[in-house]
This record gives sequence, structure tokens and C-alpha cells, in this order.
Amino acid sequence: MDTSKSKFATKAIHGGLEPDPATGAIMTPIYQTSTYIQDGVGNHKGYEYSRTLNPTRDALEKNLAAIENGNYGACFGSGLAAIDAVIKMLNPGDEVISTNDLYGGSYRIFKTIFEKYGIVFHFTPMANPADVEALVNDNTKLIWAETPTNPMMNIIDIEALAAIAKKNNILLAVDNTFATPYLQRPIDLGADIVMHSATKYLGGHSDVVMGALIMKDEEVANEIYRIQNSSGGVTGPMDSFLVLRGIKTLHLRVQRHCENGAKIAHWLKEQPSVDKVFWPGFEDHPNHDVAKRQMDDFGGMISFSMKGNKMEDAHRVVANVKLFSLAESLGGVESLIGHPATMTHASIPKEEREKSGVSDSLIRLSVGVEDADDLIADLAQALA
Repeated sequence: MDTSKSKFATKAIHGGLEPDPATGAIMTPIYQTSTYIQDGVGNHKGYEYSRTLNPTRDALEKNLAAIENGNYGACFGSGLAAIDAVIKMLNPGDEVISTNDLYGGSYRIFKTIFEKYGIVFHFTPMANPADVEALVNDNTKLIWAETPTNPMMNIIDIEALAAIAKKNNILLAVDNTFATPYLQRPIDLGADIVMHSATKYLGGHSDVVMGALIMKDEEVANEIYRIQNSSGGVTGPMDSFLVLRGIKTLHLRVQRHCENGAKIAHWLKEQPSVDKVFWPGFEDHPNHDVAKRQMDDFGGMISFSMKGNKMEDAHRVVANVKLFSLAESLGGVESLIGHPATMTHASIPKEEREKSGVSDSLIRLSVGVEDADDLIADLAQALA
């Protein structure tokens, strides 16, 4: 079904998908097979071996391309496996400019895996595109951005970065995990590669681990497919089925995440024990005007710090919630709470964490789709 001119909700349900040709099943079957019978050497139905191509994963990759307004999708066993594939496009001596406020696992794979192979990483605030352009040199091959960033919710101007990348023949990759394609579509803004931890909002039910890349350009996509097949870090058919199912309600879920997030962010800002609240929807949030321009809403991710900046205060709050669950990850239907300095960003040295604003008292919320009043009541008793 051609959904290229359809609106997002239609693409989420139908984009890139067709009923199963063998049975007419409306849901893509879980093709739990490793190999495929060939009628003769090289004479097959498009599938030879499931590392290379599997019908369930193939359907998900097409669906992801449709909702991100790209042409090609590639799915991996985790978000980090997807990042791994992007960096494997580079060669020793190549340089990457990355935001300094990013997921701790991204920082870890850059610094502890790829740096020793001669790839150079520069970490810099990206709120001002001029700071990025100042780092560009002849060896720069990739700009890696998150927006909103994890966990400070910083907003980066994707169009401005795309202009810098195009001018200098550099690839621009954007981690779109926090925003989802329901709120932000980086390819429309000029990005070459969009990355998702599909574990999060795309799956949406905390029951799968997966990564995804979406590309517009055929040459870039073919290189990603070569790496995907050669390195073998693919996702399986059952997980592909789960994320396909999750995407069908992505627009419904993210709309409620946004509504709940807005209520909780405004409530937190009024609490006497809370110092700062980081949420892109506030007019005084850095680059709020950019967020308004490139996002359709402001999401359900919020961070806040406690007055006095004591780690024990943050630990007390996260230990005393009842409805929020203290756990890694984000983007599920249930609300989660975490302490970045000792959880998601513990792999970043303290000095580097604090430079990007990740203080000892910072708490990160993944606001779920429960009743907002119940969530506020839970936070109120924990803060008290």
C-alpha cells in the first residue's frame, strides 16, 4: 500500500506493509526460520538466510522507513548495535563530532571501543551550531546528534547541522529516540541517518531490545546493509513482530506521553524542593524556539534537579515512589524514574558528566500513560 502521501497515523498502521501473500493474514507473521528452500541455485523467493533478510524484519524495516519519511530501514539487536554499524562506516583517522550531552552507552562505545581503532571523537555542546562548525576539519566524516538530548533535554537545530554537513560533505546522524517520528522527522530536516533505540517508544511496552537505522540515500543504505549482514548484529523475527505491533499505537501512546509530561513538568516547576526542571516545552528552555519549529510536541521525558544538589536527596526520591518504577530504559507505557549519574550515565566520568549538567541530584522521568493526577500524587509523596 502506497502511504507516501498519508498522514502519520495511517503510516504507522499501514506504511510499507501488505497482508501476508500466502494466507492474507493482516498481521505480518513471525517467520521463525533460519533458512529458505531454493528451487535451484540462486532461484529463490528473495530470501536465502535470515541474517541477511527475514520477512518479518523486512516488513518492520519498510514500516520504519515509511514513518520516518526515509527510503530504507535496517534493524539491529539493540540501539548500540545500530550505532556500531554507523561508526563501522568510518576508517582510522576519521573524526566524529558528537554532542557532549548524550546517552552514556553511546559515549562508552565511542570512547572504549572505537577510539582505540584510531577514530577521533570530539564532544561539544551543540545548542549553538557555530560551535559544531568550528570543529570541522578535513578528517571530519560524521556529526552525531541527539535531540532532545539524554538526560538534559537540550535541543539541537537539525536543519542547521544538516547545512554544515552538506557544505562539508559530512554525514549527519540523529538519534531520534526521545522524540520519535511522531514528533520529529530528522530526514525531512536534512539528516542522512536516523537512529532509534526501538526498545523505547517504538516498541513501547518494555518487552523488546532493538535498534534501528533509517536512511534516504541508496548509497548510504547499501553500506549499512553490507555492515549489517557482515557483522550480523540483526534482530530476530519475534522482536521484529513486537515492534511492528508497538508502532501501530505509537501516535496514540506518544500523544498521552506528551499530555502527561506537560502536566508533570509544570507541576514540578512549582515544588519548593525542586531546583531546575528540564523539559523542552518551557518557553525559557534553551532553544525552545527550535523545539517549537522542528517538533510537533515536547515529549514525555523530563529531568529535574533537587535544591542543594545532594545525591542522597535524589536517591531518597527515587526509592520512595510507588507508581513510578526505579529502572533503566524509557518509553514504555509505564512511568519510570532513574538517577542518571549512577545509572544510565555512570560510564561517563564525573567531570565530563557535570560539564554537560548531569549533577548528582539530577533525576530523569520517563512519563508513562497512566492517569497524570495519580503520577503527580506519587511524586508529591516521594518529594515530601
